[in-house]
Amino acid sequence: MGGGGHLTEAGEPGSGRAGGVYTWEEVQSHCNRNDQWLVIDRKVYNITQWAKRHPGGSRVISHYAGEDASEAFTAFHPNVKYVQKFLKPLFIGELAATEPSQDRDKNAAIIKDFHYLRAKAESEGLFEARPLFFCLHLGHILLLEALAWLIIWVWGTSWTLTFLSAFMLATAQLQAGWLQHDFGHLSVFKKSSWNHVLHKFSIGHLKGASANWWNHRHFQHHAKPNIFSKDPDVNMLHVFVVGATQPVEYGIKKIKYMPYHYQHQYFFLVGPPLLIPIYFHVQIIRTMISRHDWVDLAWSLSYYLRYLCCSIPMFGLFGSVMLITFVRFLESHWFVWVTQMNHLPMDIDHDKHRDWLSMQLKATCNIKQSPFNDWFSGHLNFQIEHQSLKNSGDLWLDAYLHK
Repeated sequence: MGGGGHLTEAGEPGSGRAGGVYTWEEVQSHCNRNDQWLVIDRKVYNITQWAKRHPGGSRVISHYAGEDASEAFTAFHPNVKYVQKFLKPLFIGELAATEPSQDRDKNAAIIKDFHYLRAKAESEGLFEARPLFFCLHLGHILLLEALAWLIIWVWGTSWTLTFLSAFMLATAQLQAGWLQHDFGHLSVFKKSSWNHVLHKFSIGHLKGASANWWNHRHFQHHAKPNIFSKDPDVNMLHVFVVGATQPVEYGIKKIKYMPYHYQHQYFFLVGPPLLIPIYFHVQIIRTMISRHDWVDLAWSLSYYLRYLCCSIPMFGLFGSVMLITFVRFLESHWFVWVTQMNHLPMDIDHDKHRDWLSMQLKATCNIKQSPFNDWFSGHLNFQIEHQSLKNSGDLWLDAYLHK
């Protein structure tokens, strides 16, 4: 990680004087691709060169260029003391004593209360994972998949048994998705390396996807949830307009890629059926190949080789392709209703530079806790709604016709 703290001569773009004193105005002026500073605990760092080497990807760290990244830094790095040593080459100075610890209009009281809450949660051991739970979670995934194949091998490939087997395989796939989510967040083991290995196993060998693809996409989502151009999960590729701001902007500009006032209806044809079987599948393959990510590709291929070995003797090649497509189709519906819908009803806008806690709370909504809800949603426990698409479509139509 060395070399990231390259310092240029004073006066050049992106320059910083080691040991210098800066104002928030100065920090905020360094927020473009070729000139990036950020602040962590009142210390100023020049990340211009380091962003290209950042293990989590350049985009996620660049989202905080020109801002205070203290809470995000703590949230994304389980072993803060270990990571601190990599900050030393990037250090260029501190905030002036007259400058507040928070930037822009962030609420100092909320930030202080959040620090107290986090410290209390840590002292009570609420962030300590229970390995037995994750072993049981993995065990029930393997059991579901084994039973799905056993049903076919023992009793044959009738339509009823094939559908039952497909539903069990889809359930195993979805539950493996929840499991890899926890490994991907490095929240199971104290050693990050163990989390990384189990993450590649769970998302690669159990699901046929890519750990690095998930990391680079998902970490951006958590860094700036529901923020246009920063959160990939609200990048709808012009198929949908979401929130209260984007529909009006599209309407005023007379942008009509789709009949957005009907999006709450065509959502059922485009969203749940196609997200995983088409969009994610193509994106994962393209990402692994374009980035030459051969390790993740090998993990992914290990899943499909295992699947074909189990299915081809019973269904043949064409039947095997149709079965996995149907499994992905079922999984996609489940996944969309739990994950995509938990954010769409909430505030979606351009970056308002809110404090960490307020930004996270405004982007999520919870549902009632129960053993089934916990299992069904992978302990994400977010509310499931869809009518916000109609509201956004109506806003677009009004702006398109009258503004």
